[in-house]
Amino acid sequence: MKLGYIGLGKMGMGMVQNMIEHGHEVVATNRSKEPVDVAVGYGAVGAYSYEELVANLEAPRTIWLMVPWQSVDEVIGEMLPLLTEGDTIIDGGNSPYKETIRRAQEITSKGINFMDVGVSGGPSGARAGACMMVGGTKEDFLRYEQLIKDSSLTDGYGYMGGHGAGHFVKMVHNGIEYGMMQAIGEGFEVMQKAPEFTIDLTEVARVYNTGSVIESRLVGWLHKAFLEEGESLQNISGEVKHSGEGLWTVEAAKRNGVPVPIIEGSLEFREASQGNPSYTGQVVSALRNQFGGHDVKKG
Repeated sequence: MKLGYIGLGKMGMGMVQNMIEHGHEVVATNRSKEPVDVAVGYGAVGAYSYEELVANLEAPRTIWLMVPWQSVDEVIGEMLPLLTEGDTIIDGGNSPYKETIRRAQEITSKGINFMDVGVSGGPSGARAGACMMVGGTKEDFLRYEQLIKDSSLTDGYGYMGGHGAGHFVKMVHNGIEYGMMQAIGEGFEVMQKAPEFTIDLTEVARVYNTGSVIESRLVGWLHKAFLEEGESLQNISGEVKHSGEGLWTVEAAKRNGVPVPIIEGSLEFREASQGNPSYTGQVVSALRNQFGGHDVKKG
């Protein structure tokens, strides 16, 4: 199919390449010009304004957004006057799900279709095939299933429910991710500080990730981080940033009366780590760098 794509950051650029390789025609734009030029080199049609993007698409148009959640309202506000009834907006970023529900009501009231797609897998997943959690009407999901399937790993996508459900499920995914990363970081610090042994943590990560119960992509990424940075992780910050989704999960849990001590504790650890670095924090930071490409080097 032919679609417009807004947002050519770490996730967006890889996804555009993936879509093009699956035979889709992508008209790509970005706030700054340079990423558009790069996307053109990959085979996209370059658009240097939203007006040019829309002009390159025939109605009914499809617009995929991959922008920071703080920018979604602004982008939608600029796009809506350019669109017509029957067009579709897909928000592939990590928006707060209640904001997604609000946007869906506003957008669909104008005759524009709307879908929310939570995307997991980081930049490498966006490039080679992600995991996608889709919210919106079932009719829209079925209409766009081939595009979503092409952009995902085999069987790595699904319909989660009505508007906002895709972002809600992705939010909870990220909250769970916080807890898993925290447990890995704490466990490896226990081993690092054990006075009785001098343990090869790189070897531990390799063995853990070969048939153990906790074998996972996260443990595999930690093994890779040890190989790249050394197991002291001396150049990795022990102060861990968070991007919002863990906090949103805790807030949703409180609204629904669900205790989430593990996720809440991992969020509190990240907040408390500012000015109070630790090896656990270095492990968690190293993992954030491995799967998300976050800058975690010491300042």
